[in-house]
Amino acid sequence: MAVFDYVAADAGGRTVTGTLTAVDEATARALLGKKKLMPLELSVGRSVSGAKTRTAARGGKLDSRTLALTTRQLATLVTVAPLEEALRAIALQAERPAVRNVLEGVHAGVMEGRRLSDAMSLQGQAFPPLYRAMVAAGEASGALAPILERLADGLARDQVVRGKVITALVYPAVLAVVALGVITALMMFVVPKVVDQFDSMNQTLPLLTRLVIGVSDLLRDWGWLFAVMLVLLGLVSVVALRKPSIRLKVDAAILKLPVVGRLTRDLHGARMARTLSTMIAAGLPVLEGLTITARTVSNQALRAATVLMADAVREGGGLSAAMRRADVFPPILVHMTASGESSGRLEPMLERAADYLEREFSTFTAVMLSLLEPAIIVLMGGIVAIIVLSILLPILQINTLALG
Repeated sequence: MAVFDYVAADAGGRTVTGTLTAVDEATARALLGKKKLMPLELSVGRSVSGAKTRTAARGGKLDSRTLALTTRQLATLVTVAPLEEALRAIALQAERPAVRNVLEGVHAGVMEGRRLSDAMSLQGQAFPPLYRAMVAAGEASGALAPILERLADGLARDQVVRGKVITALVYPAVLAVVALGVITALMMFVVPKVVDQFDSMNQTLPLLTRLVIGVSDLLRDWGWLFAVMLVLLGLVSVVALRKPSIRLKVDAAILKLPVVGRLTRDLHGARMARTLSTMIAAGLPVLEGLTITARTVSNQALRAATVLMADAVREGGGLSAAMRRADVFPPILVHMTASGESSGRLEPMLERAADYLEREFSTFTAVMLSLLEPAIIVLMGGIVAIIVLSILLPILQINTLALG
């Protein structure tokens, strides 16, 4: 097998360039003919063995930013150039070697005659299962470019939301760590030295001071034990969560929490609505979209509810009725799904529901995170104030006795 570089004319008379894999030159010309391309120049390129090696290699998972950028570039290029040429162009401009190897592996798989989704699956965890399923849906329906555009838009939205959350959490996290460090230093080093001064005066200390001294002694004498217990508790929790029954109970409890549960349900509902909308637009059945979505849900309670929905739809039930019975999805999503089914406009209604839920998620998250910073300041400031007050009270008591 060899790789041939070609310059050919398409049915519209435009000149296109690219590469393909074939046994010999005659086979390469025949392959170009099947693509309705007239070869103008055909030359033997490098051996395909390196490409095969990259295709069979298992690449690492692409980060969200790289995946979003790659998808956007591919969605743009496939509208003006053949798929293999678009993949080669994207691979050539990749800066990181790991990303370039993944993209070259996908390009090599396409050149060997595989579908784009199949070539992506050969790269291990580089492309998420839901992503590959969406690409396969686009290929099956002949709407690869629109599907890629939708994927790029969705990845970009996820990137924006994730960036906002991380940016908003950085300052409160740093503030909390610094405040905890200051409080620990006060309790373990400052308070004991002040206590030594009070002990020599043989005075009964105020209750608040005695409580703070007790906490300080506890941290100094048994702080290491608390640290070990926290580490062991973390390890036990990790091992326990690997059991499906325990993980299901924990995830179900998370959904019942006042704030976290709502955010989890809204985010899952938005992603499912977006996935189903894209699948329907590509001409695929709702059942397949539900089945694919269920495999990508991390919350086990939501995954079980999605699987039950898929079973209900498989038996001939309606999507909105299945959502209502699951009782874990936002009411607005159930209502808009029912409206879409009754009006025959399920795809746009799911798209609108996803937009609404994502806006609600972004707004609610921004509000909660904006309240987190002052809450941390007030809490830590109150703790420091208690420590300082516990030190000042004995001093004021001594001064009162001295004046009396």
